[in-house]
Amino acid sequence: MSAWRTSSYSGQGGQCVEVGRVNEHAAVRDSKDREAGYFTVTGSQWSAFLDAVKSSRFD
Repeated sequence: MSAWRTSSYSGQGGQCVEVGRVNEHAAVRDSKDREAGYFTVTGSQWSAFLDAVKSSRFD
């Protein structure tokens, strides 16, 4: 497991996720409830998610 990091866009409001790496996968967890665990996605899934965020598909 690599070190967890929080987005530079995250504010102080506590609504953050943290991202890390597990083997060849991206791992995501809730920064407020780290003990709840995390989920992983493949590199292509992570890229598709980031593209959707950048194109405002979730707005």
